[in-house]
Amino acid sequence: MKTNTINKEEIEKFSRIAEEWWDPSGKFKPLHKFNPIRISYIKENLINSFKLENDGKPLKKLKILDIGCGGGLLSEPMSRLGADVTGIDASEKNIQVAKLHAKKSKLNIRYFSTSPEKFKTDIKFDVILNMEIIEHVEDVDYFLKSSASLLKKDGIMFIATINKTLKSYIFAIIGAEYILRWLPIGTHEWEKFIRPDDLVNISKKFNLNLESLDGMKFNVIKDKWSISSDKSINYIGKFRKI
Repeated sequence: MKTNTINKEEIEKFSRIAEEWWDPSGKFKPLHKFNPIRISYIKENLINSFKLENDGKPLKKLKILDIGCGGGLLSEPMSRLGADVTGIDASEKNIQVAKLHAKKSKLNIRYFSTSPEKFKTDIKFDVILNMEIIEHVEDVDYFLKSSASLLKKDGIMFIATINKTLKSYIFAIIGAEYILRWLPIGTHEWEKFIRPDDLVNISKKFNLNLESLDGMKFNVIKDKWSISSDKSINYIGKFRKI
């Protein structure tokens, strides 16, 4: 039986560039461009799912766990929207960066260097964010099983990842890494990408029912991301625990 989802090579890869998390022109520049659409998608879906008031801090009733939080690029906006946020990441360097930045930003976010299967907590979370992380883990089944065990019944889990298609190989690897140099070469491995049907079937085993599945598309001319019906490269699923 698997007892670990950490892929050491993946962790080392991100640890090496951890200092650049908050530099919008650095190695995480694509993620900074990606972040606004992720934030609005999560916010709108949570307001609708939990019937929340859309005031200045609409997520104030929610406990959110951000798995693979990196330097806190998503944890911080969730905290600003009122949520009680915990972030975990297997890279100690990422967590140090996240803690330092949250302190500077005067945000009360709990950060731990751990993985979902090793995370010791008595809390069950209302919401779990698994954003752009499952394509970097050692065992997707065990990772989602461990993540689901931390989610309340009726809780929501968002999973964003990359489809396993020829198009994703051309654009997400050849284009983004080798031609445009948006990402360091080796950031992604096509073999680790996962088709939506496979993700939905794995999630079902752990009582995670798909509620919606959307594509995310980058417009080169507008230089921005938007939600799309095209799931051939990036996509995001909203799952509810039954």
